[in-house]
This record gives sequence, structure tokens and C-alpha cells, in this order.
Amino acid sequence: MVFSLPRQPPRVIVKADLLPAISVLSLIGLIGIPLGWIWSRLAPPERVRVFDGNQLIPLQLESWHRFDDIAIFGMLGLGAGIVTGAVLWLLRERRGPVIMIAAALGGLLAGWLAVMMGGAFANSLYTVATAPKVGDVIDKAPRLESGWVIVLQPLATAIVYGLLAGWNGRDDLGRRLG
Repeated sequence: MVFSLPRQPPRVIVKADLLPAISVLSLIGLIGIPLGWIWSRLAPPERVRVFDGNQLIPLQLESWHRFDDIAIFGMLGLGAGIVTGAVLWLLRERRGPVIMIAAALGGLLAGWLAVMMGGAFANSLYTVATAPKVGDVIDKAPRLESGWVIVLQPLATAIVYGLLAGWNGRDDLGRRLG
């Protein structure tokens, strides 16, 4: 029987990963600006008819575009989260919970920024130049009616990163290059 000393499990290195984590958080957060711009170009406007008292009534079946707006934004957020989680896993020297938490917080920031900037981009794209008359049909800018869409990107990032960490099977997540 061979005697071996008990091995200490690798510890989480917070101090060394803190500056890269802040960089990851801010870089991922900036992804929200192009996501908002892409969403504003892909999301369909809602066509509405102007009635008395400047009341805007959607045309038949046009109110379904409210769901389309949320679905397109959600798919963009999920796609960005999947790519982000996979790319962050490739940062072998920094793998661990500190980077994963920073990535999730960065995804939350990106989602919020995408909602704010996407709404601004869409409003500037569908401006009404003159005051509409009764009976006119105008395009109403796409909008997001649920704030829950901002959690899709960090959720996808955390799931992908967690699956890759679970699949790895090494105690140190492969941080050591030797």
C-alpha cells in the first residue's frame, strides 16, 4: 500500500482575479450598446391608426409585434450570453467564480444598457415629422414592455460557464497550464 499525503483542494484566488473581473464586467457591459442598436433595426414597428383625441389604435394583428419585440430582444440576449460564457471559459488563467460573477453582472449591465439604448435608437428611427391627422396610419416605434428581458444574457452566460466548469472535472478548472 502506497502512502500519500492528503492534497489540499485549490483555493479561489480573489485578489489576483479582481482587476480582470472588473475588466470583464465593463467589457461585457459595453456589449449592450450594439445589442440595442441591432434590436432597434430588427424589431418591427407597430402600425397604428390615429383617432379622435390623438388616440392611437393598432391595426388588426399589429399588436402582436409587442411580443415580437420582446422575443427578438430575448434571442439576442441569449445568443450574446452563450457566446460570452464560451469565450470567457477560454480565459484559462482566470477561470473561477470571480470571473463568472463578473460576467453575470456585466451581462445584467449589458441587458439594461441594451434596453435603454435600443429604445432610444428605435425612437429616433421612427420619428413622426408632422402632426398626424385623424385617420392617418403611422408606425409606432418598437418597445419592450417587460423588464425581465435583461436577465436573459446573464442567465445564459452563467449556465454556459457553469456547464463548462462541470464538464471540466478538474479541481482547479484547468487554471494551471502545466
